[in-house]
Amino acid sequence: MLIEKEKYLSAGVNIGTRRRVEDMKPFIYRVKKNKLAIIDLDKTNERIEIAGKFLSRYDPEDILVISRKEIGHKPIVKFSEATGARNIYGRFMPGTLTNPNNDDFIEPKVIVITDPLEDSQAADEAIEARIPVISLCDTVNKLEYIDYAIPCNNKGRKSLAVVYYLLAREYLKNRDIIDSDDDFGFNIKEFEADESAEEEEE
Repeated sequence: MLIEKEKYLSAGVNIGTRRRVEDMKPFIYRVKKNKLAIIDLDKTNERIEIAGKFLSRYDPEDILVISRKEIGHKPIVKFSEATGARNIYGRFMPGTLTNPNNDDFIEPKVIVITDPLEDSQAADEAIEARIPVISLCDTVNKLEYIDYAIPCNNKGRKSLAVVYYLLAREYLKNRDIIDSDDDFGFNIKEFEADESAEEEEE
């Protein structure tokens, strides 16, 4: 495990939703009596590790991290601070990845989105521009436009903090910028959105 399993559990990284789509069934560990799906943490852990290695092939300026939802703003900004990657939070302006005449036009080589439902505009444009899409995906998310899914609770601020913290740390380790986990100069709490942001989500 990249961190102690207890930290994954206490952040609710494995808590899915009561709705389950076929695409996400391979990542579901079990379904509780109340029909709440529980995500397989071993698969989450493995996919964060692989995503970190994949992202490390790219220079930070070629990585774009996106979150329309409020609770994703702080995690992606902190990810950018740690890695040097670019980020867009809040509304994603149409044409950002596809219209060279757009003032906001950029050409990343890979994007990371926080929620395929909320960040669908970015995913659609990435597909059109042939940019790989990595996405945090809950049990409700379809994967038809996602190149690589990280199964996790993408609706909780503590969960997002853990996932983006680990992605940033693994990226820096695989780029040989830091030698070990202990060299990472951030903690999970720094990636966590305020409680007020989660209340707005609800």
